[in-house]
Amino acid sequence: MAPQKINRLSWLILLAGFAAALVIWLVVPPPQTDDFQNDPLNEKRYRRQLAVIGGQANQLQADFVDWFGELWVGPQLGYTVAVLTVIAVGGFRFVAVRMRPKD
Repeated sequence: MAPQKINRLSWLILLAGFAAALVIWLVVPPPQTDDFQNDPLNEKRYRRQLAVIGGQANQLQADFVDWFGELWVGPQLGYTVAVLTVIAVGGFRFVAVRMRPKD
């Protein structure tokens, strides 16, 4: 693939991804935050039970799952789509440059 074509496709992917991210960020309402008191991860007793059953790794895993789940709701999804767009363009360019035939 010619370098000019790689550049054009990279810009096209970036433009489409950032446009989608902007639309998501502007349109999607923020999540309800009144659930803070009902979240078991905020209770000391629940966190203690997590540590007793699975140790510190279990607590870290529960925190990671909670954090990862928050990436896919509300305006945060727009940021996630933007970051995934940059990663996709980087991966595309990495593969496209290496598949170019040697002259």
